[in-house]
Amino acid sequence: MNVTRLLTLICVFLIHYVVQAQSSPPRLIVRGDDMGYSHAGNEALLKCHKEGVETSIEVLVPSPWFPEAVTLLEQIPNADVGLHLTLTSEWDNIKWRPLSDCPSLRDADGYFYPMLYPNKNYPKRSVVENDWKLADVEKEFRAQIELALKKIPRISHFSGHMGCTSFDNDVKALVKKLALEYKVPFYDTNLQDAGVSRASYVGAHVTSQEKIDSFIKMLESLESGKTYLFVDHPGLDTSEVQAIHHIGYENVAQDRQGVTDAWTNARVKVVIKEKGIQLIGYNQLQTK
Repeated sequence: MNVTRLLTLICVFLIHYVVQAQSSPPRLIVRGDDMGYSHAGNEALLKCHKEGVETSIEVLVPSPWFPEAVTLLEQIPNADVGLHLTLTSEWDNIKWRPLSDCPSLRDADGYFYPMLYPNKNYPKRSVVENDWKLADVEKEFRAQIELALKKIPRISHFSGHMGCTSFDNDVKALVKKLALEYKVPFYDTNLQDAGVSRASYVGAHVTSQEKIDSFIKMLESLESGKTYLFVDHPGLDTSEVQAIHHIGYENVAQDRQGVTDAWTNARVKVVIKEKGIQLIGYNQLQTK
């Protein structure tokens, strides 16, 4: 084959690839985090999948409402579910403890520390400010993984709550090792390797209406042939969630109600249909 013919074939292939990519609709994972942090949070996550556009749900195994989460997930057997590994318990009025005996990861009361990184509002109450041990991290992650797979066998991937799977190179290596051992993909640190781009609100997103408008602008900005991940935290503005907060994030109930409003909004669904956006879960990342 001469050089001219080879170059021609390469050009034809590239043109075909570009045309095919441009004709393929955008793919979007809409990920709802923190199932188990509250009863109303569980209800909101379920609602956003049943009545809205949410495709993937992340579960906090040590959280107080995890048993209810397991039961509720039985109502949506086709929902993609991820294990949201955690080493922190950030709220002031509600706490969770490690599942394992891991003294370096517990505060004086036996709970996880509220923060992963130093925070001026919680001095010396972060994981990295204390003498955490990699062996304890492994022990705790294994306990969370094994309980998650026991109760929710369809777990499709691992992710990290508040960055706990990637705050140290040894921890990153550990989670990758566990992902291979348990045969569950871990995407937190290699979204680009999986061909996934992060999407975020386009514009202000404090009130419910702002979230709806900015979520729609985000949808309208998605490019054909690309895969995106959008992450937020659904909730309901109830007395229960109004009591859940930490210093610096006091409007949890209002903020998370706005997420639920956006993900169940009729206009949002119309835009997705008109643009031909394909809503997928992590469990579909290997299929094009």
